[in-house]
Amino acid sequence: MDEYPPIADHGLVGDLQTAALVSTGGVLDWWCTPRFDSPSVFAALLDRERGGECLLAAAEPDATVHQIYLSDTAILVTRFLTPNGVGEVIDFMPVNDPHTADDRHTVLRAARVVRGTMRFTLGCRPRFDYGRAPHRLGARGGDAVFHGPHSDLYLQATAPIELRHDNNDPNHPDVTADFTLSAGQVAAVALTSCSAEGGPPAPFTVDAAHAAFDATRGYWHDWIRHCRYRGRWQQQVHRSAITLKLLTYAPTGAPIAAATMGLPEQVGGERNWDYRYTWIRDASLSVRALIDLGFTEEADAYRHWLSDRLRAGDTVSGEPLQIMYRVDGDPRLGEEVLDHLEGYRGSAPVRVGNGAADQLQLDIYGEAAYAIAQATDLAATTGHRAWQANADLLDWLADNWDRPDEGIWETRGGRQDFSYSRLMCWVAFDRGIRLATSYARPADLPRWTGARDAVMRQLLERGWSEKRQAFVQHYATDVLDASLLLMPLVGFISPKDPAWLSTLDAMDQELVSDSLVYRYNPAASPDGLRGSEGTFNLCSFLYVDALARAGRLDQARYAFDKMLTYANHVGLFAEEIGPTGEQLGNFPQAFTHLALISAAIALDEELDREEAP
Repeated sequence: MDEYPPIADHGLVGDLQTAALVSTGGVLDWWCTPRFDSPSVFAALLDRERGGECLLAAAEPDATVHQIYLSDTAILVTRFLTPNGVGEVIDFMPVNDPHTADDRHTVLRAARVVRGTMRFTLGCRPRFDYGRAPHRLGARGGDAVFHGPHSDLYLQATAPIELRHDNNDPNHPDVTADFTLSAGQVAAVALTSCSAEGGPPAPFTVDAAHAAFDATRGYWHDWIRHCRYRGRWQQQVHRSAITLKLLTYAPTGAPIAAATMGLPEQVGGERNWDYRYTWIRDASLSVRALIDLGFTEEADAYRHWLSDRLRAGDTVSGEPLQIMYRVDGDPRLGEEVLDHLEGYRGSAPVRVGNGAADQLQLDIYGEAAYAIAQATDLAATTGHRAWQANADLLDWLADNWDRPDEGIWETRGGRQDFSYSRLMCWVAFDRGIRLATSYARPADLPRWTGARDAVMRQLLERGWSEKRQAFVQHYATDVLDASLLLMPLVGFISPKDPAWLSTLDAMDQELVSDSLVYRYNPAASPDGLRGSEGTFNLCSFLYVDALARAGRLDQARYAFDKMLTYANHVGLFAEEIGPTGEQLGNFPQAFTHLALISAAIALDEELDREEAP
């Protein structure tokens, strides 16, 4: 268990259909392919012995290591510095035709020396299907091919790399190599996963690696050029935007919550979930950030995907929408425990799939409406059939909003009348009314207006605690909940309303620790799970946003600057921050990065307004 790197010691590479993690030690220890939610080929992050990995690093145990991204790209560079030489391992995934689903995906890994000489070591140990399936090892010229149960993995190498077959384990044969490079020399390997029927990849050369590198760098530079953010935190916003792009399945436009599964909210604990799916909530709230940055194509692609879900109505929960789907819209996400994996640093159980998919979470209807309402051309984005599906949904919600549910955090402690769920039901009706009025769409406006006003009255009366002088988590408690930081953002209450400022003060006392924000207090409001968790990065950035809108600019800027120090060495955030500043939970988390973008934009706007003559 001591061999696990910190969660934060990784960079992310991807091709907009799948993604891989590479540690600062040069270990590719997470890759699921051909989609984000496919079974893994490398999963040493969840079990160092059984998970599988691909090592390409300097064979220098005392080397100083630095890892960076090439500016404004998803190309990762791991640098190894020794007295005798400086070497680099460059990792990236070529972006070919991202909008067409494909079962062929490649990670390119290139080693080069920029000063002196350096010896490198290569070790490729794939373990198909989360380490459950055996494989055969074959040769094709000087290359190697691992034959898994449903796919093949080709390992191609350029000179001077000479691959050696290691057959010590007949069920899991491996490939290794050692080679030395001098200043100016480059050697590369290509890991290509494809179906058994797909056939081998094209011959691989150093020139081919150079061409793929140039094309990949050009792709990312062309893409980020569309970003119209010109504020104070351009580097951090660009990195977050690229991360959101990497976590979006381009063939459907569906963003996933995180690249990984099973990384713990508490090391050694049971709060370990599979985040490789599309949450209606996370994805819908990302639309505003994408539009603010100028990425309207990505925002429209998701809205089309969302409209397809509204029309399909196929859910395992039996509700019109469910809280999460696979990237292709499949609602079936059956949860399974992989008890053969020990989990990250012994954090078991390791779960694949997500049993919360059939939970009742009424807030998703508000987030869906919030996303659709951002459309500049409703007809082009959704069309009449999609609008009718949306109208039918609001008609249904008018009869079904006043129910207990599981709430935004997917707790497993029973249903309650959660204030955040009511808040987003209000958003659903409010945005539906605005859209129907603005675009002259058929709608039962009296019914929607009555429901909207009833939700507001109930939330103001029952969601407010006179004792705490604050809005609370649900109607049967005085516990606070950081999800309510969205109240002013969605327009339910003015950011400077006395009731909201009082709520913000109460959150400062109960949920905020050195500018870091907890979701809620599970000791005071049991969530049905053992153990504890860290502060929630999403909530910490929402806190910055709320402070800025409330006019507390010094406090907001200080909190934002401190939050940025918790990013890892390449600007990525996991889901949570632990008590000593360590990153916890699945990595990197899209929700955190979209909240960073939103906080930066809000803080810029308020600072500009204050500084204006």
